[in-house]
Amino acid sequence: MNLETVDRPVVPAADRAWPPGFLWGASTSAYQIEGATTADGRGASIWDVRVHEPGRVTDGDTGDEACDHYHRYAEDVGLMRRIGLDAYRFSVSWPRVLPTGRGTVNAAGLDFYDRLIDSLLAAGIEPWLCLYHWDLPQALQELGGWENRDSAGWFADYAVLIARRFGDRVKRFATFNEPAVFTIFGYVLDWQAPGIKNRDSYLAAVHHVNLAHGAAVDVLRDLVPGAQIGAIHNRQPCRPAGSEPGDLAAAELMDLCWNQAFPEPQIRGTYPPRFAEAIERWVKAGDLARICRPTDWFGLNHYSPIYMKADPSAELGFAWTGPPPDEPQTGVGWVIDADAFRDTLAEVHRRYRLPIYVTENGYGADDRLDERGEVVDPDRIRYLDAYIGAMGEAIDGGADVRGYFVWSLLDNFEWGSGFGQRFGIVYVDYATQQRRLKASAKWYADRIRAARAVTAGR
Repeated sequence: MNLETVDRPVVPAADRAWPPGFLWGASTSAYQIEGATTADGRGASIWDVRVHEPGRVTDGDTGDEACDHYHRYAEDVGLMRRIGLDAYRFSVSWPRVLPTGRGTVNAAGLDFYDRLIDSLLAAGIEPWLCLYHWDLPQALQELGGWENRDSAGWFADYAVLIARRFGDRVKRFATFNEPAVFTIFGYVLDWQAPGIKNRDSYLAAVHHVNLAHGAAVDVLRDLVPGAQIGAIHNRQPCRPAGSEPGDLAAAELMDLCWNQAFPEPQIRGTYPPRFAEAIERWVKAGDLARICRPTDWFGLNHYSPIYMKADPSAELGFAWTGPPPDEPQTGVGWVIDADAFRDTLAEVHRRYRLPIYVTENGYGADDRLDERGEVVDPDRIRYLDAYIGAMGEAIDGGADVRGYFVWSLLDNFEWGSGFGQRFGIVYVDYATQQRRLKASAKWYADRIRAARAVTAGR
């Protein structure tokens, strides 16, 4: 879809003075880029199991090699430096450092993250460490995974290991990436690992993930002086597919599950009333106080509105559906609506009163090399320009936004879509592992330089 149809009368981002200290970065996740899934003592995750089940991933793709970042991290840090990133958000692979999720520590796994962190710091790039980006150790899944209340303790122990090993150099920590996504997709829709479709399993997982968040915040606060701690939430408008009452109710229910089930108890200390009633049997005295621990920032992942319809046969009574065909869409069929991004930033600011970092935003497509061996991706550039402009509008309106991380640094394994969807600003040839800066990477580098120059001269 050509983004020239998206009319945005905003101050050009290149001419805008951003708040002092504003961070420009990029994000990735461990399973999506690292590869080396059996190297140096790494244990299996729930995703290692799922990708080898027939029919789970497009074209049978797996993350076994992915982008081989485990061996090529130095090259990737060099690319970050060429682009001019201030910060890099990555996740630690829990089974790489604790192969069975608890107990025996894998020294080689910890050493890898030492090398990565030290390389980032040497390049002048701030490391942002996310404890969990969906790769639960399979050994813990066999003990019940997030359905087991003990998972909060397992996660706290893992956080102790990470804090003690890396807290001397890393000060920015996220507990979870998109808990609403991995619980709905993994326990309701069976789109992701662990591949369960059960209402009670979902509700138990939600509450135990929230408990794990609170426990990890306390660990990080206790063990890392000066830590800046947050959680990352995918927050998007939930719209009904039609005007029927069932569709309206489906969108309202999805909003509870997608946008409220995690930030509300984590930041405001309460589940929304309708959700609280459903989850009551898993909540014990004092749990909400354990969940609602002081945090320093709100991580926002945002791409597009989502559309819901009623489905009485589904576990929660709703089903995902496609957007209206007349809406502008990305190359992977996600609606382009920069105004929704602006409004979401304003809403998060009003409701939670925490500094906001946009920890993911990006454009997916089926990018190809041209005859010159380059990737020219003008639609991605127009998308990023529109959304960064909308972010500027939100800041002008009073939203306390302090950083922007593009998704993603690299083309990578996109979960159930395999390698068919490319979100990176760096092209990866998966056969050779050769990297190439796309036109959007060069544009982003220019935008970062321009933003620094304008802000310095404000």
